[in-house]
Amino acid sequence: MKLNNEEINRYSRHLRLPEVGMEGQEKLKDAKVLIVGAGGLGCPIGMYLGAAGIGTMGLIDFDVVDTSNLQRQIAYTVEDVGKPKVEQLKRTINAANPNVNVKVYNEGISNDNAVELFSQYDVIVDGSDNFNTRYLVNDAAYLAKKPLVYGSIFRFQGQMTVFDPRARKGAPCYRCLYSAPPPAALVPNCAEGGVLGVLPGIVGMVQATETIKLILGKGKTLSGRLLLFDALKMSFKEVKIRQDEHCALCSENATIDELQDYEAFCNVTLPGVETEESDVEFTEDVFGIEAPELEEILDDGRDVKLVDVREQHEWEICHLDDAVLIPTSEFENRIAELEQEDEIYLYCYKGTRSMNALKKLYSAGYRNVKSLNGGIDRWAEIVDPGMPRY
Repeated sequence: MKLNNEEINRYSRHLRLPEVGMEGQEKLKDAKVLIVGAGGLGCPIGMYLGAAGIGTMGLIDFDVVDTSNLQRQIAYTVEDVGKPKVEQLKRTINAANPNVNVKVYNEGISNDNAVELFSQYDVIVDGSDNFNTRYLVNDAAYLAKKPLVYGSIFRFQGQMTVFDPRARKGAPCYRCLYSAPPPAALVPNCAEGGVLGVLPGIVGMVQATETIKLILGKGKTLSGRLLLFDALKMSFKEVKIRQDEHCALCSENATIDELQDYEAFCNVTLPGVETEESDVEFTEDVFGIEAPELEEILDDGRDVKLVDVREQHEWEICHLDDAVLIPTSEFENRIAELEQEDEIYLYCYKGTRSMNALKKLYSAGYRNVKSLNGGIDRWAEIVDPGMPRY
């Protein structure tokens, strides 16, 4: 697709690069790129690819903008809070470059829409923040034979690579890097573990760069190489990735030819939390307690044990009165501090870590134990609006 005069002026710094030129810029204009996730990674990816002149860009995300996003999700402002992320990211992209055709999908990526959606795009860029989605996106991209530009962030560290089933025989996929997800209790998400605000910008810009190189067919992509970034050390490290000869998706002995149940696949528990009662369901309905009910119990002055399983730095932000702190990182070694006859209520930030701590207690013989549904975040929302929501 030919460039018009306005576009020639807009992309003039690209056109002066021999590796891009008119032919390369027209390739960018013809390209279709799908970004999965419009959060910390999706914002810089979308903004830079839009500025670079990608002709068609798809954005898929079901979330709305929250105040806590503004520390790192640079496409959004205070006025965007409560609005769909995909709509607001589209607005930001088109404000800088109205030539980009931005298609929005205000929904989550799923088994029902992934393969068909991926087939409409040339490159898939993963800006997701959980293992369920990463495995789904990897498998769907591989089955659709589309290159996948991967990035992930956590605290001060980032990872980036390219999984390209077209590149060469034996090119690895995400399952070659992580054949199985780690236990959920060991890998809190960014909401629970935190993330340095500038980190998504660094990782997202690398992903945008790799996407442009794939479209241009220039340079050496990160296929077969994992780039590790440590912001505290300000260092990059490269690790080779090889195809796993036993990979269930991309090896000669592959067994996966369709999308899987990723929620079940990623629901991995820590060793030692299984109980003899194999039919026990550790769900909020069975072992959870809602904030108003716990408030009533505490107001009644009942002799209960309130346990905060967050980390010390989270405790310092806010905590419930009369709670004791037993961080997740120390919990297994400190279970003996709790009496089995105690009436125990556990809480964390969102409810995930406290439910995992509950499983450990149950395995150790504790039965009178509950986890606060939604954690201290829901408590602040429903019971104590004056408490910080971080």
